[in-house]
Amino acid sequence: MKIGIIGGTGFVGSHVVDRLCADGHEVRLLVRPGSEDRLPAHPGVSTIAGDVGDEAAVDTLLQGCDAAIYLIGILREFPASGITFDALQRRGAERMMAVAEALGVKRFLLMSANGIDAAATPYQTTKLAAEETLKASGLDWTIFRPSVIFGDPRGRMEFCTQLKAELIDSPVPAPLFYQGLLPVNAGAFELGPVHVEDVAAAFATALQRPDSIHQSYDLCGPHALSWKAILQTIAAASGKRKRMLPAPASLIAPVAGLMDRFSWFPITRDQLIMLLAGNTCADDGFARLGLTPRPFDQQTLAYLNNP
Repeated sequence: MKIGIIGGTGFVGSHVVDRLCADGHEVRLLVRPGSEDRLPAHPGVSTIAGDVGDEAAVDTLLQGCDAAIYLIGILREFPASGITFDALQRRGAERMMAVAEALGVKRFLLMSANGIDAAATPYQTTKLAAEETLKASGLDWTIFRPSVIFGDPRGRMEFCTQLKAELIDSPVPAPLFYQGLLPVNAGAFELGPVHVEDVAAAFATALQRPDSIHQSYDLCGPHALSWKAILQTIAAASGKRKRMLPAPASLIAPVAGLMDRFSWFPITRDQLIMLLAGNTCADDGFARLGLTPRPFDQQTLAYLNNP
């Protein structure tokens, strides 16, 4: 199968490309200027130079393809640089959908995100808008909604590597965020960390299963873990013990709202909102695909000790 991918040079994308090539697929990647050094070294991969906003480049990418995959997602936006949730998570996805329909590329797989139904932030609303456009199209779509994704970052931004660098390695106690006046449940909100290779396996499996058409899959790891447990596991995998202290969201959120336009500030107000809401799966998407995800533990986090 020939597959056109947008977002294939990113963290998740690099693992999806690996899995698809291992399965014998021919992969074509849209590569924006400056990302050439992130290209995977696979003989089955070809590239088209261009940007997600360039419809002609997207058209060239999908010519002769059997399937299209859109993987772009960002954690924060920088409007002055043209990096916005609307441009990359909604309009970019919708542009690829429109081109796919025009060219008769029926199969379309979309990377969305778990927990976006709350529609409380621009990150969530733009992901939802892309899903709605895809569902209303004539494409044979499949949507994936992973929780927080971890795994070998390969030089890209990744959940656990970032937490290790910004919280575990810092001399300052790690924050156990909480809402309300009293810290009785500090750090108790739960996430469902999912391994990046399991996410890649879900994409590859869906391409082979006609029953995955017009289906959405929530993707979480086998266990829901509290924020505190996640930090403790990352610290243990890094060979460290970490002091942690309750941190009131009511005081942190206003500061984050003022500072989140700066890339060096570790968290945005919207990220804090989504974090405190938790991110666990009601639906076991892996089971529906016949897959078993790996746990979030010291063994699967061994990459944190890589130089």
